[in-house]
Amino acid sequence: MATRRLKLLSANIQAGSSTRGYHDYVARSWSHVLPAGNKRGALDTIARLAGSYDIVGLQESDPGSLRSGFTNQTHYLAQRGGFDYWSHQPNRSVGGVASSANALLSKLEPIAVDDHPLPGRIAGRGVLLARFGSGDAGLVIAIAHLSLGATSRRAQIAFIAELLHGQRHAVLMGDFNCLPDRPEMELLYRRTQLQPPTCRVPTFPSWRPQKAIDHILVTGALAQDGMQALPAALSDHLALSIQLDVPEQALRQA
Repeated sequence: MATRRLKLLSANIQAGSSTRGYHDYVARSWSHVLPAGNKRGALDTIARLAGSYDIVGLQESDPGSLRSGFTNQTHYLAQRGGFDYWSHQPNRSVGGVASSANALLSKLEPIAVDDHPLPGRIAGRGVLLARFGSGDAGLVIAIAHLSLGATSRRAQIAFIAELLHGQRHAVLMGDFNCLPDRPEMELLYRRTQLQPPTCRVPTFPSWRPQKAIDHILVTGALAQDGMQALPAALSDHLALSIQLDVPEQALRQA
């Protein structure tokens, strides 16, 4: 069966803000609500990294609030990174001062992109679902940023499992805020064809990675290779990359 190798990247970009240690959460808290700091420079660094990939999933991309200088960061990265296709899912806004989105950057044309709100004790989480190719064998890419609390996270994972149930060629990427062997993660492995990661790659905190809480989960029908963590400018998360061998038929449009 003919396949095409695709390079995928997932990154929590923290809206272009800089965090180089736990003290910055307090000392530089202003950067999360004001358009100060070198956010544009950080975005340019992220664009250079992202530009060498075929499909990129972003978390905490600001869709255009005060802290980003009213710049739609996903659109900016698409232009700077050479992506013809982009979409975003604004999912949390703090009085117009700060906003956050899941986002897709792609050099392949999706046939559909849908966004779904996720359940949880506090509203504002979502999953962005992109479909490539046609029919049941098409490639599905889901991008999510899950809650900190286990109870909400379990409900969110159950929702995503329903969306991806029965999909042979599927990828779920994002900031899960939990390790891959947490009890709630077992829902994904039982109810979908997504597989536990073949290795743990610590991504948080970026300055001293100890916790594997960012993941790219892939169904067993897709061969994968080269999982690694990479700096996403000065975000508090490292980005995660992978290479997949995807059947040509999963990308072919009817």
